Amino acid sequence: MAADIPLGDRLDDDDYPAYTMGRAAEMLGTTPGFLRAIGEARLITPLRSEGGHRRYSRYQLRIAARARELVDRGTPIEAACRIVILEDQLEEAQRINAEYRRAASTTPGPA
Repeated sequence: MAADIPLGDRLDDDDYPAYTMGRAAEMLGTTPGFLRAIGEARLITPLRSEGGHRRYSRYQLRIAARARELVDRGTPIEAACRIVILEDQLEEAQRINAEYRRAASTTPGPA
């Protein structure tokens, strides 16, 4: 599957699981245990290699970094994960609301 996609395209893909757990932890300045904990809290779900090893995408690392910032400020991991999830849900709801408002403002009302 991934072999069918040119290497350049995979490197540009934010969702491509390019990073091993060790490399991801190193990039985030944290431990593999932190990555396992945020996986258990269902903040991110790493893909698995054919050998069963966790692999992370750049998108997942950005989410993990947000949780790490909260944890570094004293927030428990489970709460940090929930905060990140709720922030993302709120952002999506606001985006949808803005779309509805735009659509309503361009739709003529009853005559």
